[in-house]
Amino acid sequence: MSMHYLVAVSMTCLALGVGAILVLRWRNGGRTCEGGRLPPGSRGLPFIGETLQYFLAASSTLGLLPPFFKKRLERYGPIFRTSLVGEDLIVSLDAELNAHILKQEERGFQIWYPPSFMRVFGADNITSKIGVLHLHMRTLVLRLFGHQTIQSVLLHDVQRSARDELRSWLDRPDVEVRTAISRGRKNVMKMLKQQLGERRNAAERETVDFFDLVIDELNKPNPMMDESTALDLLFMMLFGSHETTSMVLTVILKYLTDNRKALQELTEEHERILERRVDPDSDITWEEYKSMKFTSHVIHESLRLANIALVMFRKADQDVHTNGYTIPKGSKIMICPLASHLNMKVYENPSVFNPWRWKNIPEPVGASKDFMAFGGGLRLCAGADFSKMQMAMFLHYLVRNYRWKTVSGGIMVFYPGLQFPDGFHIQLLPKI
Repeated sequence: MSMHYLVAVSMTCLALGVGAILVLRWRNGGRTCEGGRLPPGSRGLPFIGETLQYFLAASSTLGLLPPFFKKRLERYGPIFRTSLVGEDLIVSLDAELNAHILKQEERGFQIWYPPSFMRVFGADNITSKIGVLHLHMRTLVLRLFGHQTIQSVLLHDVQRSARDELRSWLDRPDVEVRTAISRGRKNVMKMLKQQLGERRNAAERETVDFFDLVIDELNKPNPMMDESTALDLLFMMLFGSHETTSMVLTVILKYLTDNRKALQELTEEHERILERRVDPDSDITWEEYKSMKFTSHVIHESLRLANIALVMFRKADQDVHTNGYTIPKGSKIMICPLASHLNMKVYENPSVFNPWRWKNIPEPVGASKDFMAFGGGLRLCAGADFSKMQMAMFLHYLVRNYRWKTVSGGIMVFYPGLQFPDGFHIQLLPKI
């Protein structure tokens, strides 16, 4: 055997050995932590991490934890490490830690999102803002979606919109519920830019809407946001009020289609409202809206199972010690609220649609560690109350005046986000 051959074999073995060591170091984290133990986990393959496992895992039915999280929860526990889309992440399925992170924002944690997320929503959108600017933008949003405005203005506007929308479905043999009111970012931003320009050059209006609030801000001598930020903010408001609401309403219609008992109790609640009225055709009053207890149960149960925000992201500003582990300063953290929503210690048979469960437990006001459908902490969705009111008004006019039958679709999956792969197609019919 020649010397050259032995050298070649030795060099090959050495290269393989070094490669194996590097791969192991990559998979096992590649980071050390003084004074504590890092959470368990794997970074997967070099460069791509566990991204393929995350996106290619088998689809999960609604009411079940997606396979990527379920497998690692069983193997590592509720806090583990991974690497996705080029980012090393600490994943938290732990309700206590999630609540702590959200409550400590801007004191121990900061908002952070992967670049791929920011490309969808815009680099200047409200989720990326911190400190004074975020509070200022949130104040603008609350001027539109605050309790007083919802009660005095938006309650009536939403009812008119719900009536018109449902009437438009009557002559159509096939309505795909999910896409009936959804939009794409590119088209929306083009429309918003055009309308913002027209409104800034128009005469003063008697009524004030969100465009007017934004224009007032842009016209100040030293505005806290520019036109780009304003457009992203407007897009986020449309996304929140149309995209997420339409998805949850689609889920509600699917659940009511499959659960005749829930549909019957919901219908009876709204019929009782009409029976108590002098004028059955008058608008819903604020007091009538607040009396819709079972409607609220249906909405909260659907939000629990169909949590639109599968994950949220934060970045640690300091070392965090929890569950025997240390999450080092600078770590990027992925929070999964759905794990809390499916906690069997809190919700009996958590995968089952059961709106009656809310009769026995307090409905969330804002957010709690066990219910994060609208986020939490400083980032609690400013439009949460408005969204729930929208859904309640839609359901009132739906069950009061119409019935429906399924045309096709209706299969729900929840991976990597909530989807209806074949849509949910219905035909709307007037009640006889």
